[in-house]
Amino acid sequence: MGRLVVIDGLDASGKSTQAEMLAEHIRASGKTCIIRSHPGDDNFFGVKGREYLFREGKAAHLAASLFYLADVIRSITFYHWRGVDYLIFVRYLMGTAYLPAPLHKYAYSFFSHVVPTKGDLIFIEVSPEEAYRRVAENRVKTERFETIDELAKTSEKALKLASDGKWKIIDGNRSIPEIHEDILNLVGLKSQNSAL
Repeated sequence: MGRLVVIDGLDASGKSTQAEMLAEHIRASGKTCIIRSHPGDDNFFGVKGREYLFREGKAAHLAASLFYLADVIRSITFYHWRGVDYLIFVRYLMGTAYLPAPLHKYAYSFFSHVVPTKGDLIFIEVSPEEAYRRVAENRVKTERFETIDELAKTSEKALKLASDGKWKIIDGNRSIPEIHEDILNLVGLKSQNSAL
């Protein structure tokens, strides 16, 4: 497997935007990469996981999280052997923060021993208020986890999980270019801006 880079965080933290910008930078430098975003829309687990994100109730909550985790494991199985320089995963272990407490801790502990964690694990920390503002501005239809209360609960759980020493936590309340510069520095890639 190439170098693993994980970009994780709350809904609307800018994970996908940052992953695409990182991939563009990597490709511009002549290296190869694959991006896998979860839940994916190209397989059963990802499609079912996304479907449950729009349903209410505890059973839907649990089903969305379990399908999401199955989708991550599928991505690892299918893509870890690919001969690319970088493998970028958007959403990885922090999907466990969406599980009810204290199940989220056990799920995180279990999956962090099952999936690869050697690489750059980046957690974009965005305040629940900022995440909610972005959701309200940019989404036509919101997922069950995108209310201010759910974002606050998930943020608290995810930040505690990300404090286990494996993650590099960056401030996601800033501008897109500032966050991008941080990610390039954390991954050890210098941008043209920082080289000037």
